[in-house]
Amino acid sequence: MLSTRPYLIRAIYEWCNDAGFTPHILVQVDEHTRVPAGYVKDGQIVLNLGGNAVRDLAIDNDWILFSARFSGVSQEIAVPINRVAAIFARENGQGMHFDVLEAGAEEPGAPAPKPPEGQPPEPPKGRPQLKVVK
Repeated sequence: MLSTRPYLIRAIYEWCNDAGFTPHILVQVDEHTRVPAGYVKDGQIVLNLGGNAVRDLAIDNDWILFSARFSGVSQEIAVPINRVAAIFARENGQGMHFDVLEAGAEEPGAPAPKPPEGQPPEPPKGRPQLKVVK
């Protein structure tokens, strides 16, 4: 069974764009989240997903991937979908809040996230996992 979280995130993102609002996400940072550490406060970071702020945005069922500039330096950002605590419009705060899952926890019926393209997979923790090679 697929998680509804990525579908809801994409829907709120599209609504923000259609309404002329600026989509932002609140991310609970962990060891799987790739964001500039200097911008993390109390284990969280708010990221602007607006068209003027990001390049090559991809929101798939496991990851939110894009590049953005922080203090003029381009950074590659990778956020596991299950670490998104909220998506909302900057202008009015409307959006959706999500329960953030602890590292290694999965939403009921959801597969574990795959590493971003070009990244080595994390070593297995806990019980062994089968890796499908195409």
